[in-house]
Amino acid sequence: MKITLNGLSEQVSAGTTVDRLLEAKGLSARGIAIAVNDEIVGSTNWANTLLAGGDVIEIVTARQGG
Repeated sequence: MKITLNGLSEQVSAGTTVDRLLEAKGLSARGIAIAVNDEIVGSTNWANTLLAGGDVIEIVTARQGG
């Protein structure tokens, strides 16, 4: 199914959860925030949040600057 991830079109398997998407992208859960369709998804809900075709996902990584 097709989703939009950080502005880019991506194909994911049906039944993909937020935590599986992170795993597939090789991203660590540390220091990131995720929104699905403009709704923040807390890390305690990533394993329970199923993605659907057409979803828009934004993954933001915290970075320290100076």
